[in-house]
Order: sequence, then C-alpha cells, then structure tokens
Amino acid sequence: MDKIQHYRKLIRDILTEQAHPYNHSQEVEPSIICDAENDHYQLAYIGWEDQRRIFGIILHFDIKDGKIWIQYNGTELSIAQMLIEKGVSATDIVIGFHSPFKRQFDGYAVA
Repeated sequence: MDKIQHYRKLIRDILTEQAHPYNHSQEVEPSIICDAENDHYQLAYIGWEDQRRIFGIILHFDIKDGKIWIQYNGTELSIAQMLIEKGVSATDIVIGFHSPFKRQFDGYAVA
C-alpha cells in the first residue's frame, strides 16, 4: 500500500474511532464524510436536539502534497500524537489550524 493510501486508511480509522453516539439526543448522528478524490475527510454531528438543529464538525483532515493536514480538531485528544503512534512521521503532519508562523514551533511540518 502506498503512503497516500495508507494515510487515507489511517484517517478513516481515526474518524470511525471518534464517531461516538451523541450524548444529548438520539436524533443526532455522527456522520463520517470521506472525499478520497479530493482528499478531504470529516466527522460531523448532524440532527436535532429538541427544537434545535445540530450541525457541527468535530474533525477535519486533508491530505495535501503527501502530508496529513489537521484542519480542525474539536476533540480533547491530541490527534497529531495519535497519528504518530500509528506510524506517521511528524514531518508528514501539518497542524493546519495553527497560523503559518506558529507552525514552526509545534514540532510538526510547517506546510
């Protein structure tokens, strides 16, 4: 399996692991969205809680230029650390929600 295929699988695995049932309403479901053609991957919660619409992105990854970009992390977990534990090099992880200036200090790829 080539590197990009491997990264796609790792991301899908993480999204699946993090897709927990919504705590406050059975009408809200986790939704895993995978666009492998453009390499965009998300976990969202979608549905209704009483009379309130719930739509929220929990995780968003992109694969760009052979690197995994963590574009959003709405969990309390270190998703970058999870990727490293699964064998991804820190030089192949970009914390996309950090400013380009801040990335030079976070120990991961700048871009």
